[in-house]
Amino acid sequence: TLSQQSIEEKTMIKVKNLVFDYMTKRALHGLSFEIEKGSIVALIGPNGAGKTTFFNLMTGFDTPNTGTWQFDGKDMA
Repeated sequence: TLSQQSIEEKTMIKVKNLVFDYMTKRALHGLSFEIEKGSIVALIGPNGAGKTTFFNLMTGFDTPNTGTWQFDGKDMA
């Protein structure tokens, strides 16, 4: 089995339990996932699904209500 350190070394982006609310609407509720280094991924979904909100959180434009995300093992939120 892979050690926890070995798994973390392969993870580029780790998102855990992100929640973000606009004034009257919850845009993200408990978003969690991991992306391995070297992966090619896409984020798709219908209008209003939270794609832009997620990118705004990842770039620091907005701050999540709760949750964390890491880039290459460094805490970003």
